[in-house]
Amino acid sequence: MVGLKIGGVPEHFNLPWRMAIEEGRFREEGIQLHWSDMGGGTGQMIRGLENKSLDVAVLLTEGITKSILQGLDAKIIQVYVTTPLHWGIHVPFDSDIEVVDQLEDQTFAISRQGSGSHLMSYVKASQEGWDASKLKFNVVGDVYGGLWALQNNEAQAFLWEKYTTHPYTEQKKCRYIGEVVTPWPCFVIAVRNEVYEEHKDVLNTMCRIVNNKASEVKKNENVVDLISWRYNLRHGQVENWLNETDWNYSGIEYPLAFEKTISYLIKLGLIEESESENWRSKLF
Repeated sequence: MVGLKIGGVPEHFNLPWRMAIEEGRFREEGIQLHWSDMGGGTGQMIRGLENKSLDVAVLLTEGITKSILQGLDAKIIQVYVTTPLHWGIHVPFDSDIEVVDQLEDQTFAISRQGSGSHLMSYVKASQEGWDASKLKFNVVGDVYGGLWALQNNEAQAFLWEKYTTHPYTEQKKCRYIGEVVTPWPCFVIAVRNEVYEEHKDVLNTMCRIVNNKASEVKKNENVVDLISWRYNLRHGQVENWLNETDWNYSGIEYPLAFEKTISYLIKLGLIEESESENWRSKLF
């Protein structure tokens, strides 16, 4: 039995992993998968790969791409979710901010440096034509820290996956005023290089299992009820999310997605052009 420590966000995207673990799919193939919920998102998982508390991580494309190109000793073994992520733009519920234009020069709550909430703030600034060098951030750890920052005027904006935050908008803990859609497939599976070298075949089997489970989840007639119950989401929200979301069912590669990601990271000044040289050999 090969033991692997894997981390991912505690969100509906990772239902195929959780179900496959609960059903013993990995154990049947000689894999003991130890799952850890990473409420701090991609930034927390990158730290986990750095300090070897994680072997594998299911994390945002832009965050892990940036980290690997800047020296993280890891590689991407597969795109996991092939569709974009819809980041909700949230403000304090009782603030007078009504439109995104009003967020220029305001402070954004982010989970960690290098996280999706951090990097997508730059993407939004670029789309709006703001001076990205003037962006201000407050590092808050996770979604709960983001909500606290909004409620206590420690930040005026917070970007997080819009369906995850929908219950909080209903509870009037924040207010949704728009969204940013990633220009690339949103989640990938990454692994530390030493783990990859030692367990290539095991990792291929792991990916095949989760891809097959994702296909089953997508086709499951009761999946809306299941996700609604497990993740405290309304049926209508789950239906909308499922219509917007596809996993990588067959393990096919998406090299053009990474070209676009790298182009954006350079444009936003988050990596140097020299760091993108030979990017294929670095990432894969």
